[in-house]
Amino acid sequence: MANQAPQAALSAREIDSYVGTRVRALRQMAGLSQQRLAEALGLTFQQVQKYERGSNRISASKLLQIAQVLQAPVGVFFDGLEDNRHLDAARGGGAWNALADQLLSEPAGVDLARAFARIPSAKVRRRLADLATVIADGGPAAPSCDNAPTDEPGS
Repeated sequence: MANQAPQAALSAREIDSYVGTRVRALRQMAGLSQQRLAEALGLTFQQVQKYERGSNRISASKLLQIAQVLQAPVGVFFDGLEDNRHLDAARGGGAWNALADQLLSEPAGVDLARAFARIPSAKVRRRLADLATVIADGGPAAPSCDNAPTDEPGS
């Protein structure tokens, strides 16, 4: 640990973007539209959009209210923020947001994210992520899914 380089502090803008990304991901996992979340918070959906993009800062009381609506602990919005892997994600929010949107834009992605979040073992979650990487890269352990059921048209 003595050899680790000090981690650069995130700016307020970077933290706002990171928290907004987490709000969006949890909202989508909860199956709520921006409009439904906005109604539950007494806001317009445009305000929720601004929170999710990180262009408007979320007050502590509003963040608590969002956590209650999404049935999540407040700390979940900051989980991983200190981790170096997430530092680049917070700084390059556009790429991270696009990745989260891609995952959560289809039912299988939402199902995968929900199931993954319920796995209690960090070691098992890591191994599952490694397996997904091997499959995505078409490695030797990648199973064929040619005959697997899918909800895509024409299959």
